[in-house]
Amino acid sequence: MKLLLKKLLYIGLMLLIISLISFGAIHMAPNSFFSAGELNPNITPETLEHLKRIYGLDKPLWEQYLSWVWAMLHLDFGISFATGKSVTQEIAQRIGVTLGINLVSMSIVFALSLYLGIKAALKQDSVFDRTVKQFSLISFSMPSFYLALLVIILFAVELKLFPIGGLHSLEQKSGVYYYLDIAWHLVLPIFVIVFVSFGSMAMYVRSLTIEILKSDYIFFAKARGAGEKEIVKRFVLPNLSPPLVTVLGLSLPGLIGGSVILESIFSINGMGLLFYQAALARDYPVIMGILIITSFLTLLGNVLADLAMLRLNPYFKRDS
Repeated sequence: MKLLLKKLLYIGLMLLIISLISFGAIHMAPNSFFSAGELNPNITPETLEHLKRIYGLDKPLWEQYLSWVWAMLHLDFGISFATGKSVTQEIAQRIGVTLGINLVSMSIVFALSLYLGIKAALKQDSVFDRTVKQFSLISFSMPSFYLALLVIILFAVELKLFPIGGLHSLEQKSGVYYYLDIAWHLVLPIFVIVFVSFGSMAMYVRSLTIEILKSDYIFFAKARGAGEKEIVKRFVLPNLSPPLVTVLGLSLPGLIGGSVILESIFSINGMGLLFYQAALARDYPVIMGILIITSFLTLLGNVLADLAMLRLNPYFKRDS
């Protein structure tokens, strides 16, 4: 309980620091949504001043920040400059799509990397091992936006096997066919995320497994006749769990951050596309809301990874 309270205080402190830095950086950027000529070339200065008063932008920055933090504590991120809708509602409508894509992708990456990394380590210097290392190198060096364009051209434009973009084609938002249609639209985006993410994880698993296989207890297990499956199940997997849990917690920021690029390319109406559109429009409330939500999810993932380590590593609590 003491560790949990310490982690919750850590999340609160980090969110406060992130909000302060983000708020200052955004307001230091040149121009704004209400700059003359940005909103409407024919708008009068009086109208601009009136709009700024409505949104509270005529107040000092410190007062704007305190008001925004107080509203944020009540899950109110303000009103979007571009749409006039609640930022909380805008994010709530789209966050499920982004989290769903990332959770599915992370699960596939974890399972694929675990299988390929362990098998490559067991068959070290074999054809399979060299093949895994080559594909991992390609995966590690492949830009996600470039691969996304390649798969769209090949599988959507040329072969017409998958949709070019979007989240669904059916108008009726219910039934099995509707969800199958969504799954069909998400095949290419998930493939891109998995391909550019599994390489580094697979090589990490391979490296850890090779070190584990050099241990004395593996030698004695083989001496008493333990087979490959038993060694993997009883020795390799338990020893791989702690570092992999830590890596998964640290990989959350990259997955969520990558959604901005992929959702923009595939026109998926998720939180990444919302952030991209808000950045182009200089929609500060939406940008700040997404930054805070993303930061919270990242910090929460790290805390959950630490709590999982309590069960996997009996010395973790003592070290913390």
